[in-house]
Amino acid sequence: MKNKLLLLTLIIVLISAFFLSGGQSLLTLDTLKSSLDTFHGWRDSHPVLVSGGFFILYVLVTALSLPGAAAMTLAGGALFGLLWGLVLISFASTIGATLAFLVSRYLLHDWVQTRFGDRLKALNRGVEKDGAFYLFTLRLVPLFPFFLINLLMGLTPIRARTFYWVSQVGMLAGTLVYVNAGTQLGQIESLSGIFSTDLILSFALLGVFPLIARKLVRGVQKRRVYAGWTRPDRYDRNLIVVGAGAGGLVSAYIAAAVKAKVTLIEANRMGGDCLNTGCVPSKALLRSARLAADIRNAPSLGLEAGEPAFSFRQIMARVRAVVASVEPHDSVERYSGLGVDVVQGYATLVDPWTVEVRDVAGATKRLTGRSIVLATGAGPTIPPLPGLEQASYVTSDTLWDRFAELDTPPERLVVLGGGPIGCELAQAFARLGSRVTVVQRAERVLPREDDDVSALALKGLENSGVEVLLNTRAVRCEQDSGGETLVVEREGSEQPLAFDYLIVAVGRSARLSGYGLEQLGIDTTQTITTNEFQETRFPHIYAVGDVAGPYQFTHVAAHQAWSAAVNALFGNLKRFATDYRVIPRTTFIDPEVAAVGLTEREALEQGVRYEVTRFELAELDRALTESRAEGFVKVLTPPGKDRILGVTIVGEHAGELLAEFVLAMKHNLGLNKILGTIHAYPTWTEANKYAAGEWKRAHAPGTVLKWIERYHDWRRG
Repeated sequence: MKNKLLLLTLIIVLISAFFLSGGQSLLTLDTLKSSLDTFHGWRDSHPVLVSGGFFILYVLVTALSLPGAAAMTLAGGALFGLLWGLVLISFASTIGATLAFLVSRYLLHDWVQTRFGDRLKALNRGVEKDGAFYLFTLRLVPLFPFFLINLLMGLTPIRARTFYWVSQVGMLAGTLVYVNAGTQLGQIESLSGIFSTDLILSFALLGVFPLIARKLVRGVQKRRVYAGWTRPDRYDRNLIVVGAGAGGLVSAYIAAAVKAKVTLIEANRMGGDCLNTGCVPSKALLRSARLAADIRNAPSLGLEAGEPAFSFRQIMARVRAVVASVEPHDSVERYSGLGVDVVQGYATLVDPWTVEVRDVAGATKRLTGRSIVLATGAGPTIPPLPGLEQASYVTSDTLWDRFAELDTPPERLVVLGGGPIGCELAQAFARLGSRVTVVQRAERVLPREDDDVSALALKGLENSGVEVLLNTRAVRCEQDSGGETLVVEREGSEQPLAFDYLIVAVGRSARLSGYGLEQLGIDTTQTITTNEFQETRFPHIYAVGDVAGPYQFTHVAAHQAWSAAVNALFGNLKRFATDYRVIPRTTFIDPEVAAVGLTEREALEQGVRYEVTRFELAELDRALTESRAEGFVKVLTPPGKDRILGVTIVGEHAGELLAEFVLAMKHNLGLNKILGTIHAYPTWTEANKYAAGEWKRAHAPGTVLKWIERYHDWRRG
């Protein structure tokens, strides 16, 4: 900080000295014309010294963004001629511009990125990718003040080396015009007369060249990607969608809505994992488990405690019934009625435009599509645990069928993994009577969340009867006459955990094999690699949802699908990048955990300055009336500002409460706007308003309030 202050002071002193000494009056066209003979005399007497002095002075004028660079360029042409003047000024102007760029970066870059980093993410990504093109365009068009470009580019992530060489090349044409004009200095009446309308128009057209060049480069890259493949003369479909989960369904829906000819291919059940084995059945199970817990906890509401009586088989039947009630929304019949050609079968890409579909009977047919969307989802990750294949293990995909015919819940369950899926299933089965042990390798459950969130989640699990083993590593599965055990390593020693079923919930892996990606050379390291438009290596093939990442949420898959479908159908006119700025998430344990934007942990890792506003649900009237007062609303904002960086809510209806903050962040509304919104009393959503009120109280203007207090004292006489 001290060095920055010294540099800033030096710059202020130099600029002040320039103006106080009348430097601005020296670097004018009239002064140059009247002093030209004197300058020529100096040049003839001391050519090297004058050239060096002129070069240094030009660098200083440019570096300090002083007025007069244009006049000095003319002087360079008049003094040194076209060739030598062009060489001197070209290098001096670029060095000076780079110094101004570096000073701006040193003094302001960190402050700007810290304060406005989240708003500048898209700009930063664009500059990192295409910064050279944009800078070249700006340098070619004299309408943009060069000193302003120098300062603003210093605030972006563009590399100094790139800034230098692009500026050197980009400013050359404009410098040449000025230096050439300087060789005829006596005939120039004003600086504005140097550039005619035709010349400015020519430069503007020249400035478009980098954009055209970028398109040409992209065209060459496309030709290279498609080399060796023969494009069909015509296409059977405008769009072919592989996978009927959330991403595939939304892609097909959009295509049908705009009257495109679209085929949707699904090998298994419509609706994908979310409907059949994920979101829907798990939430149905959680609801039954929650009621069982409420019956046991009836004294908290003034009722007598009881032990819930139920048939586990009936609970699982209800889960299936809930899935069946949602199925029509995602059914073949509905999408066929919307105009989608739905095909049941296994899809394989035989070339970039052709998909072969094999039905359950083994019959095949081929379809060609102008564009293709891959929405093949993900499946449970199965760790390489010795003995696992021989063990009675299930996943979040398979447990529904395995448990459907059980009369009672499994007596002993071990859950491997303490993430959202593991925690939800562990709490649900514990509340239904299973003895559940969670084995978590990390030091916390829900490790993505902040420590205080993980602590409340752990407490909620333990209150439900779940035993949680943290910092514990699964070693192997064993079987003997006494049953099955998972051997874990904990605190340096091995410990056996007996189980009837082992639930493996250590994450989900993208489905990448079995449909021809390898033959096409599409990058599939962990997910299908896409750009910001959801395009793969082949620009007409898109990937969305869990198979593409970076988030494995149903709502993100649908969000990506909108971008992919619109780009696939109308990308020749306009392309849309997927916006990840505001992505909410919810873990449906009790207490519920919901978050959007930055957590404290993420803010610290990214070096984002923040302050925390926290409102405890124990202070909320509605929470007290329902005896559900555990939890909090936590909001991150920049120091002194009400702009929302991130929100985490733990407690009853956290997922629903989060929606107001998601809306506010999406549309750049701060806490003051939430505070000024009327919320019905008594409701859970008042928690959001009170959190905003806590921020307002912490930032009350103390000095102003003191004067107001004096005013009231005066009014009382």
